[in-house]
Amino acid sequence: MQPAEAAVLTPLTGGVSSDLWRVDLPGRTLCVKGALARLKVAQEWLAPISRNRVEYQWLQLAGAVAPKQIPQVLAYDGEAGLFAMQFLPPEDYPVWKDELLAGKVDPAAAYAVGDLVGRLHRASTKLQWAADTFATDDNFNALRIEPYFRVTARANPDLDDRIDWLAAVTTGTHLAVVHGDVSPKNILLGPHGPVLLDAECGWFGDPAFDVAFCLNHLLLKAIVLPDHIEQLHRSAQQLLDGYIQHVDWESTADLRGRVAALLPLLALARVDGASPAEYLSPPQRAQVRDLARSLMSRPIGTIDSIVSDWMMAAATDGLTPVSTAHISTAHISTAHAKEQTQ
Repeated sequence: MQPAEAAVLTPLTGGVSSDLWRVDLPGRTLCVKGALARLKVAQEWLAPISRNRVEYQWLQLAGAVAPKQIPQVLAYDGEAGLFAMQFLPPEDYPVWKDELLAGKVDPAAAYAVGDLVGRLHRASTKLQWAADTFATDDNFNALRIEPYFRVTARANPDLDDRIDWLAAVTTGTHLAVVHGDVSPKNILLGPHGPVLLDAECGWFGDPAFDVAFCLNHLLLKAIVLPDHIEQLHRSAQQLLDGYIQHVDWESTADLRGRVAALLPLLALARVDGASPAEYLSPPQRAQVRDLARSLMSRPIGTIDSIVSDWMMAAATDGLTPVSTAHISTAHISTAHAKEQTQ
């Protein structure tokens, strides 16, 4: 942008953590983004605005791996806490969340999302500088551990020990650069595949968090889209299949175990945490709470058993009998022993 260029700024909506503007210039359009110190949710939720720099660095890393699936960064002002990026027109890049809630459930799209996240994780494990650049544990604590783990634990004190353990496993695992907000609201379905946005939570940590975070959204959609449960179940399977093919930095069994352990907590967090899913009605929130609490009171199941039990319960409005396929918490805890730093 040149100093003499006339610009028309239009605020964009959709996020709770940042201000976002569409900037129309002569002959081109771009986006400008700046982080908020207090997020736009009902509960007080404060977070460091340095996450704008983290997102800029994540976009640089990810753009080198998947240039057609990451918005191009056009400018960065560290002092102002702003960056400009490519504008992606909504008519060509629909939001995956909107597509899902409209009943357009495509398992192939879920596979492509898993494939993209897996490629990004794997690439980050090969970069010796990634651990230092994304040593953002304080940011991740403020943006994810406190609002999703701690707030949920305070609302469910009988699950406090389980949630404390999950927080310790997650924060104690440092294996890959994690996006931290792999949600359908941050994924556009573009002509060259899914485009991943909003990496303010970028962190060198536990890749299982990204996988569980996204799978959880497919579980939640099953509650509001009972006529599409079969496609959502298939989408969850496809997302995991697309992702797991890229895992070469640790045992896939260890990663799957941590994903399975996180899934019920993240579901519970979307009704009892600091950022409840806005599209759930009060009866649906109660159903999610009951399902998630029931799963958290049982031995940790495999991902497949948890997803299958959840989908069946969503279809029948009740949790199915306990699956026999279980893994122990001791198995999950091996993540600590195998932790790697790059």
